[in-house]
Amino acid sequence: MKRIIIIFSIFQFAGIAVAQSQYTLEQLTDSALMHNIAMRTAHHDIEAAHEQRREAYTKYFPNVSATAATFNANRSMAKMNIDPSTMISPELGTTLAQSFPPEALAALASPISMSMMKSGTIASLTAMQPVYAGGQIVNGNKLAKVGEEVSELQLQLAKNEIERNVSQYYWQLVSLYEKRNTIAAVESLLADIYKDVEVAVRAGVALRNDLLQVQLRQNDIESQKIKLQNGIDIVKMILGQYANLTPTLSPKGDMSNYSFDIKLPNINQQSRSLPLTKEEESGVNHTPEYLLLQKQVEAADLQQKMAKGKQLPSVAVGAGYNYHNLLDNDRLFGMVFATVSVPISDWWGGTHNVKQKKLQLQKAQEQLEDNAQLLNIRLQQARNDANEARQQVDIAQHSIEQAEENLRLNRDFYRAGTAKMSDLLEAQLLYQQACDRYTEAFADLQHKLLLYRQAAGN
Repeated sequence: MKRIIIIFSIFQFAGIAVAQSQYTLEQLTDSALMHNIAMRTAHHDIEAAHEQRREAYTKYFPNVSATAATFNANRSMAKMNIDPSTMISPELGTTLAQSFPPEALAALASPISMSMMKSGTIASLTAMQPVYAGGQIVNGNKLAKVGEEVSELQLQLAKNEIERNVSQYYWQLVSLYEKRNTIAAVESLLADIYKDVEVAVRAGVALRNDLLQVQLRQNDIESQKIKLQNGIDIVKMILGQYANLTPTLSPKGDMSNYSFDIKLPNINQQSRSLPLTKEEESGVNHTPEYLLLQKQVEAADLQQKMAKGKQLPSVAVGAGYNYHNLLDNDRLFGMVFATVSVPISDWWGGTHNVKQKKLQLQKAQEQLEDNAQLLNIRLQQARNDANEARQQVDIAQHSIEQAEENLRLNRDFYRAGTAKMSDLLEAQLLYQQACDRYTEAFADLQHKLLLYRQAAGN
């Protein structure tokens, strides 16, 4: 195994141009969390939920309104005729005849026409303070608070998804880089074998066919390098775009190249143990998925209470200051008042609305119970997958040691003339496959550990 570590170290940067920037998994994750569109959308949703909660809080305060109106009608809205003679008794008429001249008495005997409110202006300033609204204001504020908490949990879900995606792309890229390092080591090995066979052919102790077999294997390695480099370029492009790294101009002039690189971890020293024991797991009750289900139940309960509140009477008190000039003079006055509103005709439809909200609450409770079981199954599956991935790494490590020893023995046997070239090249292929399987198993383990931590609520 020491020889493998040395080979990996020697060829870790073989054939790789020095990149302008190198990033660790944590740096790439931080960049994605800061700039990814899903995170920006989740932050906008949180801000919107904050504003909705502030709006609901204003319902506790008086509702102040001001109104003003002016009009000019084609005729007076109030008109009356008054006959003074019908209101004067004979005794009063005798007294007035002694006091007033005949002309005045004649005027009193004629009917008088009066009209008013042909034009005018009305204005008022009113403040209404709700005293009781069937709990709608209180429950509305609680519902807005639940919405705020839901948006924060959705932010955590978006964060977990971004961490999973970055981890997947990062370890995929690590796996491709390590495979390239393995190919570099295999190239060096085949070059040494080629030299040995070439000397043996010249000495007449080996067939030229052996040399051709080595050349064919070298051509196959070259083909693998091309495919591997294409895979590295594509994954880097995806990871760079996801982490919002700035691309560079390609020779064709498009912004598709990324000059960044990643810092390769030492896959032989990286921890392979599970990060948690069962006792250390926070449990599915602490996962954002479970907490969202709880908030769904809480919101359904509040909506049911608000539906019931719409059927209850509402009480409010108010005060106002008013102005009008309907009687051809300015009039200012204040007043206080109280209102009681009973939704009599709404009881019929409101009853069905309450039943609907009750069914929605029952549905949310059942979904919580069912999905809690599924989350526990997911946790067990994630734990099993992580344990299995760790065991696969151990198996792959032993396979490398065995393949390395097999390669050494076949090379010695070939030099001694007791093995064929095909056996040596098969041993080389087995060694390369063992190294690739170890790389893939290790990258898979690191990603499975992240999935396990998230499923455990840590």
